[in-house]
Amino acid sequence: MGTTHAAELVEARLQERRDAGEGFFAAQAGRLATLCHRMAERFARGGRLIAVGTEPAARSDVRHVTVEFVHPVIVGKRALPAIGLTGDGAPLTRELALTVACDDIVMAFGEHDPVDDRVERAVALGRDAGALTVAFAALGAEVELEPPAADPFVRQELVETAYHVLWELVHVFFEHRGLLSGRTEHRVHDVGASSFLYPFLSEQETDLDAVLADVAASALMKFGDVVDLRAATLAAGADTLAGAAHALRDRLDGGGRLLALGNGGSATDATDVVADFLSPPAGRGWPGRAAIDLGADSAILTALANDIGSDAIFARQIIAHGRLGDTVLALSTSGNSLSVLDALAEARRRSIETIALVGYDGGRIVAEGLADQVIVSPSQYIPRIQEAQATVYHLLRELVA
Repeated sequence: MGTTHAAELVEARLQERRDAGEGFFAAQAGRLATLCHRMAERFARGGRLIAVGTEPAARSDVRHVTVEFVHPVIVGKRALPAIGLTGDGAPLTRELALTVACDDIVMAFGEHDPVDDRVERAVALGRDAGALTVAFAALGAEVELEPPAADPFVRQELVETAYHVLWELVHVFFEHRGLLSGRTEHRVHDVGASSFLYPFLSEQETDLDAVLADVAASALMKFGDVVDLRAATLAAGADTLAGAAHALRDRLDGGGRLLALGNGGSATDATDVVADFLSPPAGRGWPGRAAIDLGADSAILTALANDIGSDAIFARQIIAHGRLGDTVLALSTSGNSLSVLDALAEARRRSIETIALVGYDGGRIVAEGLADQVIVSPSQYIPRIQEAQATVYHLLRELVA
């Protein structure tokens, strides 16, 4: 695909995401706000988030949402209990039956499948147990937030923004103790000059409707932020993306493999990239492509971290797996993670081509020229960076095809 055609495809895909997202968040912002409140009440009673999914891309979302809740990246936000079930160790419904309790939240990922109904049966089990059930497709959940898009990549990106918004804004209700059932009012917030950023924090704790309205407005604002960030990312990075896709396609056609890596939420994005290359969306006619997720094997990761150090967890795997003709794709929100930097350095020593998707100003990856192709999402806010990066790697997959 030529550079002109690639640029036209990128612009068309960005418009699809803008249109679908505007429709989705205009319709669902109020429901997302109410859901944040309901989830906060369950967390306050000792409930947990239990994410479920079985298909490759869905499993990446299961892991992504759980790491966000357990390991919050916003300073001062509390860790919230979350666990992911994917049916790896036992049938999904058996795993869930042995895990779920009445105050939990069961969040299901995946689409309706007339042949494989494991996730739908898990949703039904969660409802029967008294859990609050949430899904992003017609799976029989109490709360269903289905994106208005046919493209599976667009749907998944909207779902990611939705669960990021839930994670970000559920914390608002912990700042308003009086709005949670069984909790007494703690204080009325006066945020002074910062009220334009967080207007809901200055509301009376007895005014639930006002807080819900502000949370809904914040959800809409967050979607607008990622629209702007996607546009900024690809305004500067479209040519780089087209060149990276062309070179990657040539190497894959020549027998090379894609080795993807990242930490935390970026590790789940690497898992998603590999799933998309190995098992592309049905109906596209795209061939499967050879790809390895360097974050997938917990035994390898923990052995390396324990015996050598966490900085070596990816570099050592590149020593083991990497060969001429391969490509390393590194995802990092900061561009400064030592394990990612060491992996890129090892790939360069072995003359393996590298692509990096980074946030902020690109960090050391950009400053020290550590990757051959770099696309920067210029933001300091991790959820929005990850959402923009999802668009980039989905477009990369489509351009490679």
